[in-house]
Amino acid sequence: MDEVNKSVVTEFILLGLSSSQDIQLLLFFFFSVFYGAAVLGNILIILTVITDSSLHSPMYFLLSNLSFIDVCQATFATPKMIADFLNEHKTITFQGCMSQIFFLHVFGGSEMVLLVAMAYDRYIAICKPLHYITVMSRRVCTILVGVSWTIGILHSASHLAFTVNLPFCGPNKVDNFFCDLPLVIKLACLETYVLEILVLTNSGLLSLICFLLLLISYTIILATVHQQTSGGISKALSTLSAHITVVVLFFGPLIFIYIWPFESFPIDKFISVFFTVFTPALNPMIYTLRNKDVKEAMKKLRNRHVGSKQVF
Repeated sequence: MDEVNKSVVTEFILLGLSSSQDIQLLLFFFFSVFYGAAVLGNILIILTVITDSSLHSPMYFLLSNLSFIDVCQATFATPKMIADFLNEHKTITFQGCMSQIFFLHVFGGSEMVLLVAMAYDRYIAICKPLHYITVMSRRVCTILVGVSWTIGILHSASHLAFTVNLPFCGPNKVDNFFCDLPLVIKLACLETYVLEILVLTNSGLLSLICFLLLLISYTIILATVHQQTSGGISKALSTLSAHITVVVLFFGPLIFIYIWPFESFPIDKFISVFFTVFTPALNPMIYTLRNKDVKEAMKKLRNRHVGSKQVF
């Protein structure tokens, strides 16, 4: 009986985005560019915030941590996907598959909570400006970042605790470019209905709580600014537009995923790509294009770099 329960699958086959060699070659160059943009763009934001003293504030401290998570989010599966475009056999070990599941939910869960922390920062800055420096101290910001990572790790560990011990004794083809938890669970050699409900409840509950907190925060901010000043809505939107855009880009795909969590649709792979590649690449552009302070700091960083080159 013990032998039956043991997993005999040692690797999974990733079906990827396409079986056509020509399309895969095109995708190789396309995603290489996007992945490079995601990593370099987010690292540039981190370096800019660290090196420019004018950006040493709670909002930019949280933004730099968001950029770090985006680098991680883009890196947990994308480099393997890019390499697999050039490989005929797209396989991943059992341990590698479990690692992808773990890191996906760590980074996803951490980013959700960090977005709530960033909304709280904007709420204090706009609705309680006199208390901003006191409330949003470096200690509080560090605690908020620590809490986001802790919740992400606990959220992911709760998924992995039952997934790693599932019996995988036959089918091993995952119809995606990485080990997506719902698709992997379906390959287990047992009735997975209860497990599917557990996954949906775990991830859906965290996503719903974070989304509601974000919705409430931004609604209060917009209402408060509108009451205090004329034309308050446009002023608030100009201040918060980058934050709101990032929230919409992050939670938009999640809403679709949790409406039909265990049904397969052709658009599922696009959503996976959007979540793991496009969103981390778009976030730096959104924050730099809509933020004068960041753009000015980046110009200073570039001029400093050019100046140091001329000296040598």
